[in-house]
Amino acid sequence: MPDSRPVGVFDSGVGGLSIVREIRRLLPGEQLIYVSDARYLPYGNKPESLIRERAFAICDYFVSCGAKAIVVACNTATAAAARELRASFRVPIVGIEPAVKPAANATGTGTVGILATASTLQSRKYAELLERYGRFGRVISQPCCGLVERVEAGDLDGPETMVLLGRYIAPLLEAGADTLVLGCTHYPFLVDAIRSIVGPGVRIVDPSEAVARRLADVLGERIPGAGGLRCFSTGDPDVQAAVMSRLLGRAVEVRALSI
Repeated sequence: MPDSRPVGVFDSGVGGLSIVREIRRLLPGEQLIYVSDARYLPYGNKPESLIRERAFAICDYFVSCGAKAIVVACNTATAAAARELRASFRVPIVGIEPAVKPAANATGTGTVGILATASTLQSRKYAELLERYGRFGRVISQPCCGLVERVEAGDLDGPETMVLLGRYIAPLLEAGADTLVLGCTHYPFLVDAIRSIVGPGVRIVDPSEAVARRLADVLGERIPGAGGLRCFSTGDPDVQAAVMSRLLGRAVEVRALSI
């Protein structure tokens, strides 16, 4: 019989829904539990010790729900806690990291721009990625303070969001970057706005699909039928429901979660 136990997915806020969207497309039969840890949003400016504490608390919750796998749908949390989570939990842990390797392989100019939170760019995990794959091209790391908050506010293309995007993207284009990596799971929801700035000649790399494929490999089976999505938040469930509904294009119910 197919393993109908749920898959847990979490992020500091709504950004991880970009991963959920790809999982639903690739594995439509899976039952997903999504946790937005909005009480501690954003993770990007928090100490690694706090991020690890939150990651362990949320994974404990998923295990209590019978999760068969857990997706850390956050670059910052993956960098801060994935190794420790894998050492502590028996269920598979799937993380996400900036797609430096595929971007370095894809660039024509030899210059790649990485859009990410400051915490991700300062992490040991990111330094290891640059050491392994950065030699294949010039990698410019661009911290993007404030973009997570714009997505959390549901502002995907408003004046403030566009000003921030223009400020962060302009130096990358001026340096000759022809490939941009979305190094935060919130950023795929800004892809239309980013495209309006960079034009059609710049490649935008979103690792969300790769995470969904990795989960499919880990699970090793495709469950037939239509799965489901249950959403929880440590923040205001009504506020989160409004933003999640906009991002997913359908009504989403969000329940309060205290962990």
